Amino acid sequence: MKRMVKLLCAVSLITNISVANESTRPNVLFIAIDDLRPELGCYGDTVVKSPNIDKLASQGMVFNRAYCQVPVCGASRASMMTGILPAKTRYVDYLAKVDTDTPGAMTVAQVFKEAGYTTLANGKIFHNSSDTAERSWSRPVKSPGVSHTASLDPATKAVKSRNGTGRFYECVEAADNAYGDGIVAERTIADLQKFKESGEPFFLACGFIRPHLPFYAPKKYWDLYDEASIPLADNPYRPKNAPASLRGSGEYKGYGSGNLKLGSEAFNRKMRHGYFASTSYADKLTGDVLSELESLGLADNTIVVIWGDHGWHLGEHDFWGKHNTLHNALRIPLIVKVPGKMAGAKSESLVAAVDLFPTLCTLASLEIPPSVQGKSFEVLLDDPEQKINEAVYTRFKAADNVVTDRYSYTLYENGEEMLFDLKKDPQENQNVANNPEYSKTLQRMRSNLKEQMAKAQALAL
Repeated sequence: MKRMVKLLCAVSLITNISVANESTRPNVLFIAIDDLRPELGCYGDTVVKSPNIDKLASQGMVFNRAYCQVPVCGASRASMMTGILPAKTRYVDYLAKVDTDTPGAMTVAQVFKEAGYTTLANGKIFHNSSDTAERSWSRPVKSPGVSHTASLDPATKAVKSRNGTGRFYECVEAADNAYGDGIVAERTIADLQKFKESGEPFFLACGFIRPHLPFYAPKKYWDLYDEASIPLADNPYRPKNAPASLRGSGEYKGYGSGNLKLGSEAFNRKMRHGYFASTSYADKLTGDVLSELESLGLADNTIVVIWGDHGWHLGEHDFWGKHNTLHNALRIPLIVKVPGKMAGAKSESLVAAVDLFPTLCTLASLEIPPSVQGKSFEVLLDDPEQKINEAVYTRFKAADNVVTDRYSYTLYENGEEMLFDLKKDPQENQNVANNPEYSKTLQRMRSNLKEQMAKAQALAL
């Protein structure tokens, strides 16, 4: 009888320890914001109104030198979610799918799911919601059921466009949930409420479309800005000595511009106004989700990540959009809040989007799959001056790029090169690849790129 009592006590102790471990496992709230470049107050911008993201930044760490691996949504998301670098035949464009390009690779959501977490996704996480859906998520991905091109103003669709989607901007009186992103926020909040009731550990992904084109947002966000006083890019010209292979994105040309002439000051102001309004819309929805996390008492045990899938040109070099290897297309916002870690800190350390996967694993004490090519930046959360990467690799179609602390180097398949000295020329206005003064630097960057490309190609699944 005594032995039975001891056995029951031991089982009870093990069960209690198991329950305790379950209750203290860190949750993850992952917020992905499409086309969001680091044009935010917490990154030093004085124009964009982003109080909610800025508040989270004051509670966590801002990474000033974070870069995507591919400046297009589908490929960037596939790379980040697997921690795998792109290659010439892998993660190429917006249609990239993990199930097609690297079917044997685990996703970060899958790792958490197999570790006993409930993993849910609302909105745009992968470009294609069916990609790895069964193995990554505990239930089917919940899309808002409203296209990101859905319009509330008949005048929007009355404007002719190349792809039939109407005008590139829309400003109407509307509730936040009149557009798809508002619905995504509401569903994410509902999931948080259910998690509060169940107490189960979770990996909850929330994907907002805005500020992706078209710039459709409720009027109150447009009203935050005076279009006439919005500053325009002060370098609306091609970089000096830029190779012919450097091009901008033509995505915006697929939308109608109404009576605005492409390239005119009025057009440029409307584009920037629309982007800023859409950014503030996404910021407000992000704030709604974060406020609910706090009010439910879940924030103290939840890792929060805000991540942009790539950058976006806002008239610099007369480019609008992503789709090249200039800094404005590659540099991304990355903000991470971890309970117990530094608050209000910033890091200048080079970080790649593929580094996020292993970081979340180490923070949750989960094993990192061997296919992951990124590095955990957990050490930066305690000491932001540490260095984990000497260089970060990115690519877009015919262009391979490597960024170091000071330089950005691109090699095109046809042999054309770009080299920018980011210390002397942070806006990348002059390509110095053919400047004799940079010959040794050029050789070193060529070597860096060769090493990074070899690393990307070395993956075997």
